[in-house]
Amino acid sequence: MAAPPVVGRRRPAAGRGWAESFVVSGRLRVWFVLALWGLLIACALISVMAGRYSISLPEILRALGDSVSGQEFTDDRVGSVLFGVRFPRTVLAIFVGAGLAVAGAAFQSVFSNPLATPDTLGVSAGTSVGAVLALIFSWNLLGVQALALLFGLLAMAVTVSIARHRGKTSIVMLVLAGVIVSAIANAVISMLKLMADPTSKLPEITYWLMGSLAGVSFSSIALGVPLIVLGTLGIYLLRWRLNVLALSEDEARAAGLNIRVLRPLVIACATLITASVVSMCGQVGWIGLLVPHCARMLVGNNNRLVIPVSLLLGAAMMLLIDTLARTMTASEIPISVLTALIGAPMFILLLRKTGGNWS
Repeated sequence: MAAPPVVGRRRPAAGRGWAESFVVSGRLRVWFVLALWGLLIACALISVMAGRYSISLPEILRALGDSVSGQEFTDDRVGSVLFGVRFPRTVLAIFVGAGLAVAGAAFQSVFSNPLATPDTLGVSAGTSVGAVLALIFSWNLLGVQALALLFGLLAMAVTVSIARHRGKTSIVMLVLAGVIVSAIANAVISMLKLMADPTSKLPEITYWLMGSLAGVSFSSIALGVPLIVLGTLGIYLLRWRLNVLALSEDEARAAGLNIRVLRPLVIACATLITASVVSMCGQVGWIGLLVPHCARMLVGNNNRLVIPVSLLLGAAMMLLIDTLARTMTASEIPISVLTALIGAPMFILLLRKTGGNWS
Protein backbone atom coordinates (compact mmCIF):
# COMPACT_ATOMS: atom_id res chain seq x y z
CA MET A 1 0.00 0.00 0.00
CA ALA A 2 1.41 3.37 -0.99
CA ALA A 3 2.38 5.76 1.75
CA PRO A 4 0.10 8.76 2.17
CA PRO A 5 1.41 11.98 0.65
CA VAL A 6 3.16 14.41 2.95
CA VAL A 7 1.13 17.57 3.34
CA GLY A 8 2.61 20.95 4.19
CA ARG A 9 6.26 20.10 3.57
CA ARG A 10 8.17 23.37 3.32
CA ARG A 11 11.18 24.04 1.21
CA PRO A 12 14.32 24.55 3.27
CA ALA A 13 15.41 28.16 3.62
CA ALA A 14 18.12 29.39 1.29
CA GLY A 15 21.54 28.64 2.65
CA ARG A 16 20.35 26.26 5.38
CA GLY A 17 22.15 23.23 3.93
CA TRP A 18 25.51 24.98 3.59
CA ALA A 19 25.01 26.76 6.91
CA GLU A 20 25.08 23.39 8.66
CA SER A 21 28.59 22.90 7.27
CA PHE A 22 29.96 26.38 8.02
CA VAL A 23 28.16 27.16 11.30
CA VAL A 24 28.13 25.25 14.57
CA SER A 25 26.22 26.31 17.72
CA GLY A 26 25.49 29.71 16.21
CA ARG A 27 29.16 30.43 15.48
CA LEU A 28 31.27 30.29 12.34
CA ARG A 29 33.55 27.28 12.17
CA VAL A 30 37.20 28.21 12.69
CA TRP A 31 38.33 26.64 9.43
CA PHE A 32 35.70 28.63 7.51
CA VAL A 33 36.86 31.90 9.03
CA LEU A 34 40.47 31.03 8.21
CA ALA A 35 39.41 30.15 4.65
CA LEU A 36 37.73 33.55 4.21
CA TRP A 37 40.81 35.37 5.50
CA GLY A 38 42.99 33.20 3.26
CA LEU A 39 40.83 34.14 0.26
CA LEU A 40 41.14 37.83 1.10
CA ILE A 41 44.93 37.62 1.51
CA ALA A 42 45.29 35.70 -1.75
CA CYS A 43 43.19 38.29 -3.62
CA ALA A 44 45.26 41.10 -2.09
CA LEU A 45 48.52 39.44 -3.20
CA ILE A 46 47.15 38.98 -6.72
CA SER A 47 46.11 42.63 -6.77
CA VAL A 48 49.58 43.79 -5.74
CA MET A 49 51.49 41.45 -8.04
CA ALA A 50 49.36 41.61 -11.21
CA GLY A 51 49.47 44.40 -13.73
CA ARG A 52 51.20 45.62 -16.85
CA TYR A 53 54.38 45.60 -14.78
CA SER A 54 54.26 42.31 -12.86
CA ILE A 55 56.01 42.12 -9.52
CA SER A 56 57.07 38.89 -7.82
CA LEU A 57 56.58 38.08 -4.15
CA PRO A 58 60.34 38.28 -3.34
CA GLU A 59 60.45 41.76 -4.89
CA ILE A 60 57.47 42.82 -2.76
CA LEU A 61 59.12 41.52 0.43
CA ARG A 62 62.40 43.21 -0.49
CA ALA A 63 60.66 46.56 -1.11
CA LEU A 64 58.78 46.28 2.19
CA GLY A 65 62.03 45.54 3.99
CA ASP A 66 63.69 48.57 2.40
CA SER A 67 60.75 50.77 3.41
CA VAL A 68 60.72 49.57 7.01
CA SER A 69 64.49 49.99 7.40
CA GLY A 70 64.41 53.44 5.83
CA GLN A 71 66.87 52.49 3.10
CA GLU A 72 66.63 53.37 -0.57
CA PHE A 73 64.73 50.85 -2.65
CA THR A 74 66.84 48.12 -4.22
CA ASP A 75 64.76 48.60 -7.36
CA ASP A 76 63.33 52.12 -7.68
CA ARG A 77 60.77 51.03 -10.28
CA VAL A 78 59.35 48.32 -7.99
CA GLY A 79 59.22 50.72 -5.05
CA SER A 80 57.45 53.47 -6.98
CA VAL A 81 54.88 51.06 -8.47
CA LEU A 82 54.14 49.38 -5.14
CA PHE A 83 53.89 52.43 -2.88
CA GLY A 84 52.64 54.87 -5.49
CA VAL A 85 50.02 52.71 -7.22
CA ARG A 86 49.45 49.12 -6.09
CA PHE A 87 49.37 49.38 -2.28
CA PRO A 88 47.02 52.41 -2.13
CA ARG A 89 44.71 50.87 -4.72
CA THR A 90 44.62 47.51 -2.95
CA VAL A 91 43.87 49.12 0.41
CA LEU A 92 41.06 51.21 -1.06
CA ALA A 93 39.55 48.20 -2.87
CA ILE A 94 39.44 46.27 0.42
CA PHE A 95 37.60 49.04 2.27
CA VAL A 96 35.25 49.84 -0.62
CA GLY A 97 34.20 46.21 -1.14
CA ALA A 98 33.82 45.52 2.57
CA GLY A 99 31.89 48.73 3.19
CA LEU A 100 29.44 48.32 0.30
CA ALA A 101 28.74 44.68 1.19
CA VAL A 102 28.03 45.56 4.84
CA ALA A 103 25.86 48.53 3.81
CA GLY A 104 23.86 46.30 1.47
CA ALA A 105 23.34 43.66 4.14
CA ALA A 106 22.22 46.33 6.61
CA PHE A 107 19.70 47.85 4.19
CA GLN A 108 18.27 44.43 3.36
CA SER A 109 17.83 43.61 7.04
CA VAL A 110 16.41 46.97 8.12
CA PHE A 111 13.77 47.00 5.39
CA SER A 112 13.24 43.20 5.26
CA ASN A 113 13.75 43.45 1.52
CA PRO A 114 16.24 41.37 -0.51
CA LEU A 115 16.41 44.17 -3.11
CA ALA A 116 17.07 46.98 -0.62
CA THR A 117 20.56 48.24 -1.41
CA PRO A 118 22.15 51.70 -1.76
CA ASP A 119 21.51 51.37 -5.51
CA THR A 120 17.84 50.39 -5.44
CA LEU A 121 16.86 52.82 -2.66
CA GLY A 122 18.26 55.86 -4.48
CA VAL A 123 21.11 56.46 -2.04
CA SER A 124 23.86 55.93 -4.63
CA ALA A 125 22.17 58.24 -7.14
CA GLY A 126 21.57 60.85 -4.45
CA THR A 127 25.16 60.82 -3.26
CA SER A 128 26.28 61.07 -6.89
CA VAL A 129 24.29 64.30 -7.28
CA GLY A 130 26.10 65.82 -4.32
CA ALA A 131 29.48 64.61 -5.52
CA VAL A 132 28.91 65.94 -9.07
CA LEU A 133 27.95 69.33 -7.66
CA ALA A 134 31.13 69.39 -5.59
CA LEU A 135 33.20 68.43 -8.65
CA ILE A 136 31.63 71.26 -10.67
CA PHE A 137 32.53 73.68 -7.86
CA SER A 138 36.08 72.22 -7.78
CA TRP A 139 35.85 71.32 -4.09
CA ASN A 140 38.45 69.10 -2.44
CA LEU A 141 37.82 65.51 -1.37
CA LEU A 142 36.48 66.51 2.05
CA GLY A 143 33.94 68.84 0.43
CA VAL A 144 32.93 66.14 -2.06
CA GLN A 145 32.35 63.69 0.80
CA ALA A 146 30.35 66.18 2.87
CA LEU A 147 28.03 67.15 0.01
CA ALA A 148 27.69 63.52 -1.11
CA LEU A 149 26.71 62.49 2.44
CA LEU A 150 24.16 65.32 2.69
CA PHE A 151 22.48 64.41 -0.59
CA GLY A 152 22.63 60.69 0.23
CA LEU A 153 20.78 61.21 3.51
CA LEU A 154 18.29 63.47 1.72
CA ALA A 155 17.65 60.82 -0.95
CA MET A 156 17.14 58.14 1.73
CA ALA A 157 14.72 60.39 3.64
CA VAL A 158 12.71 61.11 0.48
CA THR A 159 12.56 57.39 -0.41
CA VAL A 160 11.27 56.41 3.03
CA SER A 161 8.77 59.28 3.14
CA ILE A 162 7.33 58.32 -0.28
CA ALA A 163 7.10 54.63 0.68
CA ARG A 164 5.46 55.26 4.06
CA HIS A 165 1.67 55.07 3.85
CA ARG A 166 -0.59 55.26 6.89
CA GLY A 167 2.31 54.69 9.23
CA LYS A 168 3.59 51.57 7.45
CA THR A 169 6.22 50.89 4.80
CA SER A 170 5.65 48.04 2.35
CA ILE A 171 8.38 46.30 0.37
CA VAL A 172 6.78 47.12 -2.98
CA MET A 173 6.35 50.78 -2.10
CA LEU A 174 9.93 51.02 -0.89
CA VAL A 175 11.39 49.61 -4.11
CA LEU A 176 9.12 51.79 -6.25
CA ALA A 177 10.05 54.86 -4.22
CA GLY A 178 13.74 54.04 -4.67
CA VAL A 179 13.23 53.75 -8.43
CA ILE A 180 11.51 57.15 -8.48
CA VAL A 181 14.22 58.86 -6.42
CA SER A 182 16.95 57.27 -8.54
CA ALA A 183 15.26 58.45 -11.74
CA ILE A 184 14.97 62.02 -10.43
CA ALA A 185 18.58 62.01 -9.21
CA ASN A 186 19.86 60.67 -12.54
CA ALA A 187 17.88 63.36 -14.35
CA VAL A 188 19.50 66.01 -12.14
CA ILE A 189 22.93 64.51 -12.88
CA SER A 190 22.19 64.73 -16.62
CA MET A 191 21.25 68.40 -16.24
CA LEU A 192 24.45 69.08 -14.30
CA LYS A 193 26.48 67.38 -17.02
CA LEU A 194 24.84 69.64 -19.60
CA MET A 195 25.80 72.68 -17.52
CA ALA A 196 29.38 71.51 -16.89
CA ASP A 197 32.35 72.77 -18.88
CA PRO A 198 32.57 70.35 -21.85
CA THR A 199 36.35 70.62 -22.11
CA SER A 200 37.36 70.01 -18.50
CA LYS A 201 34.55 69.16 -16.07
CA LEU A 202 32.32 67.01 -18.29
CA PRO A 203 34.94 64.31 -19.13
CA GLU A 204 35.97 64.20 -15.47
CA ILE A 205 32.37 63.76 -14.29
CA THR A 206 31.52 61.17 -16.96
CA TYR A 207 34.53 58.99 -16.24
CA TRP A 208 34.12 59.40 -12.50
CA LEU A 209 30.47 58.27 -12.59
CA MET A 210 31.51 54.96 -14.19
CA GLY A 211 33.68 54.17 -11.18
CA SER A 212 37.43 53.81 -10.90
CA LEU A 213 40.10 53.35 -8.26
CA ALA A 214 42.77 54.94 -10.45
CA GLY A 215 44.80 57.84 -9.12
CA VAL A 216 44.21 56.99 -5.46
CA SER A 217 46.90 57.90 -2.95
CA PHE A 218 47.45 57.30 0.74
CA SER A 219 46.53 60.94 1.46
CA SER A 220 43.11 60.56 -0.19
CA ILE A 221 42.62 57.24 1.61
CA ALA A 222 43.35 58.98 4.91
CA LEU A 223 40.48 61.39 4.22
CA GLY A 224 37.88 58.95 2.91
CA VAL A 225 38.46 55.57 4.53
CA PRO A 226 37.83 56.69 8.16
CA LEU A 227 34.19 57.41 7.27
CA ILE A 228 33.85 53.94 5.70
CA VAL A 229 35.40 52.41 8.82
CA LEU A 230 33.08 54.43 11.08
CA GLY A 231 29.94 53.35 9.23
CA THR A 232 31.07 49.72 8.94
CA LEU A 233 32.02 49.57 12.61
CA GLY A 234 28.64 50.98 13.62
CA ILE A 235 26.76 48.32 11.63
CA TYR A 236 29.11 45.58 12.87
CA LEU A 237 28.46 46.51 16.51
CA LEU A 238 24.70 46.57 15.86
CA ARG A 239 24.62 43.30 13.95
CA TRP A 240 23.12 41.53 16.98
CA ARG A 241 20.04 43.80 16.75
CA LEU A 242 19.57 43.63 12.99
CA ASN A 243 17.78 40.30 13.37
CA VAL A 244 15.11 42.01 15.47
CA LEU A 245 14.90 45.01 13.12
CA ALA A 246 14.05 42.59 10.31
CA LEU A 247 10.79 41.76 12.16
CA SER A 248 7.67 43.89 12.06
CA GLU A 249 7.63 47.13 14.03
CA ASP A 250 5.29 45.71 16.67
CA GLU A 251 7.50 42.64 17.19
CA ALA A 252 10.64 44.81 17.37
CA ARG A 253 9.04 47.02 20.03
CA ALA A 254 7.95 43.94 21.96
CA ALA A 255 11.60 42.81 21.98
CA GLY A 256 12.55 46.06 23.73
CA LEU A 257 14.21 47.86 20.81
CA ASN A 258 13.77 51.58 20.29
CA ILE A 259 13.38 51.33 16.52
CA ARG A 260 12.87 55.10 16.16
CA VAL A 261 16.51 55.50 17.17
CA LEU A 262 18.07 52.24 15.99
CA ARG A 263 16.68 52.16 12.44
CA PRO A 264 17.78 55.72 11.53
CA LEU A 265 21.18 54.99 13.09
CA VAL A 266 21.73 51.93 10.89
CA ILE A 267 20.51 53.81 7.82
CA ALA A 268 22.86 56.70 8.60
CA CYS A 269 25.83 54.31 8.94
CA ALA A 270 25.03 52.62 5.61
CA THR A 271 24.55 55.99 3.90
CA LEU A 272 27.83 57.24 5.36
CA ILE A 273 29.63 54.28 3.79
CA THR A 274 27.95 54.84 0.42
CA ALA A 275 28.72 58.56 0.39
CA SER A 276 32.38 57.97 1.20
CA VAL A 277 32.72 55.32 -1.52
CA VAL A 278 30.98 57.46 -4.14
CA SER A 279 33.09 60.51 -3.27
CA MET A 280 36.35 58.57 -3.73
CA CYS A 281 35.71 56.25 -6.66
CA GLY A 282 32.30 56.99 -8.18
CA GLN A 283 29.39 54.60 -8.48
CA VAL A 284 30.13 50.94 -7.78
CA GLY A 285 27.09 48.73 -8.29
CA TRP A 286 26.10 45.14 -7.49
CA ILE A 287 28.49 44.61 -4.58
CA GLY A 288 25.88 45.66 -2.02
CA LEU A 289 23.23 43.49 -3.67
CA LEU A 290 25.10 40.32 -4.59
CA VAL A 291 27.54 39.75 -1.73
CA PRO A 292 24.99 39.70 1.15
CA HIS A 293 22.95 37.08 -0.72
CA CYS A 294 26.08 34.97 -1.18
CA ALA A 295 26.76 35.28 2.55
CA ARG A 296 23.21 34.19 3.42
CA MET A 297 23.53 31.16 1.18
CA LEU A 298 26.67 30.18 3.08
CA VAL A 299 25.73 30.88 6.71
CA GLY A 300 21.96 31.39 6.81
CA ASN A 301 19.98 34.50 7.77
CA ASN A 302 21.54 35.32 11.14
CA ASN A 303 22.91 38.85 10.69
CA ARG A 304 25.40 38.25 13.48
CA LEU A 305 27.16 35.97 10.99
CA VAL A 306 26.05 37.54 7.70
CA ILE A 307 27.71 40.90 8.43
CA PRO A 308 31.30 39.64 9.01
CA VAL A 309 31.05 37.12 6.16
CA SER A 310 29.75 39.85 3.82
CA LEU A 311 32.61 42.09 4.91
CA LEU A 312 35.29 39.57 3.93
CA LEU A 313 33.56 38.38 0.75
CA GLY A 314 32.93 41.96 -0.39
CA ALA A 315 36.58 42.93 0.08
CA ALA A 316 37.78 39.86 -1.84
CA MET A 317 35.30 40.39 -4.69
CA MET A 318 36.24 44.06 -5.05
CA LEU A 319 39.94 43.17 -5.21
CA LEU A 320 39.33 40.67 -7.99
CA ILE A 321 37.14 43.08 -9.97
CA ASP A 322 39.64 45.91 -9.68
CA THR A 323 42.48 43.60 -10.75
CA LEU A 324 40.49 42.52 -13.81
CA ALA A 325 39.60 46.14 -14.58
CA ARG A 326 43.22 47.19 -14.97
CA THR A 327 44.66 44.00 -16.51
CA MET A 328 42.09 42.69 -19.02
CA THR A 329 42.68 45.32 -21.71
CA ALA A 330 45.28 47.94 -22.63
CA SER A 331 43.05 50.70 -21.25
CA GLU A 332 41.40 50.41 -17.84
CA ILE A 333 37.77 49.22 -17.77
CA PRO A 334 35.41 51.22 -15.50
CA ILE A 335 34.52 49.29 -12.35
CA SER A 336 30.76 49.69 -12.74
CA VAL A 337 30.95 48.00 -16.14
CA LEU A 338 32.70 44.94 -14.74
CA THR A 339 30.54 44.70 -11.63
CA ALA A 340 27.45 44.61 -13.85
CA LEU A 341 28.93 42.12 -16.31
CA ILE A 342 30.04 39.81 -13.49
CA GLY A 343 27.35 40.54 -10.91
CA ALA A 344 24.27 40.12 -13.10
CA PRO A 345 25.07 36.53 -14.27
CA MET A 346 26.05 35.58 -10.71
CA PHE A 347 22.77 36.95 -9.41
CA ILE A 348 20.87 34.95 -12.03
CA LEU A 349 22.64 31.81 -10.78
CA LEU A 350 21.66 32.68 -7.20
CA LEU A 351 18.04 33.14 -8.27
CA ARG A 352 18.06 29.77 -10.02
CA LYS A 353 19.68 28.16 -6.99
CA THR A 354 17.30 29.55 -4.40
CA GLY A 355 14.15 30.12 -6.42
CA GLY A 356 14.00 33.62 -4.93
CA ASN A 357 13.50 32.21 -1.41
CA TRP A 358 15.79 34.33 0.79
CA SER A 359 13.89 33.82 4.05
